[in-house]
Amino acid sequence: MPDEVYLPASWPSVSVVIPALNEARNLPHVFARLPGGIHEVIVVDGHSLDDTCAVARQLRPDTGIVKQTRTGKGNALACGFAAATGEIIVMLDADGSADAGEIPVFVQALLDGADFAKGTRFAKGGGSSDITHLRALGNRALMAMVNLGYGTAYSDLCYGFNVFWRRCLPVLRLDATTPPSQDGAGRLWGDGFEVETLIAIRVAIARLAVVEVPSFEHSRIHGVSNLSAFSDGLRVLRTILTERHMRVAETRTHRPTPRTAITDEQITEEQMQLPRHG
Repeated sequence: MPDEVYLPASWPSVSVVIPALNEARNLPHVFARLPGGIHEVIVVDGHSLDDTCAVARQLRPDTGIVKQTRTGKGNALACGFAAATGEIIVMLDADGSADAGEIPVFVQALLDGADFAKGTRFAKGGGSSDITHLRALGNRALMAMVNLGYGTAYSDLCYGFNVFWRRCLPVLRLDATTPPSQDGAGRLWGDGFEVETLIAIRVAIARLAVVEVPSFEHSRIHGVSNLSAFSDGLRVLRTILTERHMRVAETRTHRPTPRTAITDEQITEEQMQLPRHG
């Protein structure tokens, strides 16, 4: 990075979680954009067939390598979150589409009072050179459903560049330990690309203070994306409907207390035991 940015030493520790499947050619660009002063980088390997892990360690010898327990981006993130030790966790894609140089802006949003800093490509200052018209249309339609169903005001739903306090992890309820099912299905609820939507919904249900941060999405540098606009769009739709159904069932028994910010003490046992769907 020509003018390398450093996180101030006075800032909380930051862990960067990078799910990676055959991303050896892209990691040099991603790592080059990381600000100085990062507490740790965790690459979650999806059982890559290339030199993803070796390249990560070559670029940064202290990189933590975690092997994901099942398949899919959601499971990779869950495994990375479980391994993270920093006070703040960054979700960063390994394909070079998200600019790690934007991390300080996201962290500043947390320091200014947010629980969750959500990247958006569609607010002023954001943008994308990668999203197709079909994906943008689908994103808007699904986002409208979430905003209507959960009282949110998101401008972007399916974008994976997000930063949050580690103390909020129980709210997300992501499973990193359950092994793949014996029938060969391999994935549990939230294991796929729909994880961004699942997280956005669950932070809304928990009444976390969410701030959108404009971000620019670049085109993938090397390789081909594993995302399928149609099948993954259906999984996102199913996520919206199922989480809504679970929310309705939960509110029949009690009414949650509204709040705008969350602390360690405010993450209650009740939130940690919200219904699960497998």
